[in-house]
Amino acid sequence: MIYVIKVTTNKEDRAVETIAERIIKKNINAFSVLRPHGLRGYIMLEAEDRDSAEEAVYNLPYVKGIIGKTIGYEEIKNMVEARASEVTIKEGDIVEIIGATLKGEKAKVLRIDKQKEEVVVSLLGAVIPLPVTISLDNVKVIRREEDEE
Repeated sequence: MIYVIKVTTNKEDRAVETIAERIIKKNINAFSVLRPHGLRGYIMLEAEDRDSAEEAVYNLPYVKGIIGKTIGYEEIKNMVEARASEVTIKEGDIVEIIGATLKGEKAKVLRIDKQKEEVVVSLLGAVIPLPVTISLDNVKVIRREEDEE
């Protein structure tokens, strides 16, 4: 059975570590504990029964409690299985950096690495054009190359 555990937002990784340590230390009948990407304030715990789940999370820092009912794998399948994301950014596009240190800067796409999910850009406002590698999640297209012509 899979249980949803409410935890302190932005402390999901630490909560997963402490729960995993307790499961190993006390030999609790729990099989996995994970933090689905993009889900803030919640983690998933797969355990044999509710008593095992409660024992695994009871009185731990950052853990607020177990959410009511159990869920099936089909409900969380899209959060835990890897899927190929479609890359809509093309070489030559003008993008705005929406994350990381250079937030708000505009840049031109030089190269795209689909396997690593990274993009190499050249900052438009820079005096010396240096290539900068940024995660695809941290850029958004603001102008296509075709639009300029």
